[in-house]
Amino acid sequence: MTRVFVDDRYRGAHGIGRYAREVLSRLQPDWMPLGLDGSPHAPLDAFRSLPQVGRHDLVYSPGYGALVRAPRQILTIHDLIQLRAPWPGRAKFLAYYSGPVRHAVRTAGVVLTVSETSAREIREWVRDDAVRVIDAGNGCSDAFRVEGAAAAAIDPYVVFVGNLRPHKNLDVVLRALAAAPGVRLRAVLPHRELSTARARAATLGIEARVEWLHGLDDEQLAALYRGAAATIMPSTLEGFGLPALESIACGVPVLFWRGCDAVAEIVADRGWALGAAQDTDEWAHALTRAVSERRRVSPPVGAHDWGRTADIVSTTLQAALR
Repeated sequence: MTRVFVDDRYRGAHGIGRYAREVLSRLQPDWMPLGLDGSPHAPLDAFRSLPQVGRHDLVYSPGYGALVRAPRQILTIHDLIQLRAPWPGRAKFLAYYSGPVRHAVRTAGVVLTVSETSAREIREWVRDDAVRVIDAGNGCSDAFRVEGAAAAAIDPYVVFVGNLRPHKNLDVVLRALAAAPGVRLRAVLPHRELSTARARAATLGIEARVEWLHGLDDEQLAALYRGAAATIMPSTLEGFGLPALESIACGVPVLFWRGCDAVAEIVADRGWALGAAQDTDEWAHALTRAVSERRRVSPPVGAHDWGRTADIVSTTLQAALR
């Protein structure tokens, strides 16, 4: 009998962690956790022994961590952003993706992802017409809705949700804020990054207009979106863009760079698309416009649902068991 094992180490307070939590709680085939310790992204994790997995069994990972000793492993590759990292750091990712990850994908003959933007990039990367690339989409928690409490604020503010990785492009927001004196920012970052972010804000002379937050649950984050004039997501690369989806689900428009296909795919006309990723004056003008207009948007209907995503993942696994 073929069994399904799941690498369930991905749960956490981040995009892939949320995906893992929501999808695994709804997964239809009976499955067993692999029970692995450590990080699925550790350098040698791909080569670890899997004594509990038989040669007819199937392994599913809600992230890109490949296990070369799995007879078949279906991955959810959310994006290929790491393959565009600066040198020399990119070298290790190129080796990892061209080795363990491509081996797992070609052996399984199928790979899951979260957007049509990522699906297109994965097809170009894998270079194998025999591999099916399935866009299972992403979901949005029920907490993110138009109705509900909104964070109180004396002055209008915009929201940023992300981290300090270069492709998130927070620095252009901070520079724009310095040129938009009537705007405040509430930014949600990992706790470990707060001191660095505060120092940068102080250098730009805007520390009094920035509130740094971390560790918010879904209800608190939804209230933060609802109280905002807009959400700002200036990413240069994304596989999906969950903050953009959460924001428009709360009826709040998004400021984004039009060159980031994944975010543009989600937002469409529910916000402002900016022409340049690094133009401080353009972003400052957009911030000022957003707080003066206080625009609200209609949330998408039925396009992003965790039940739908889990059903597609489940169907893919069940097909692989036949």
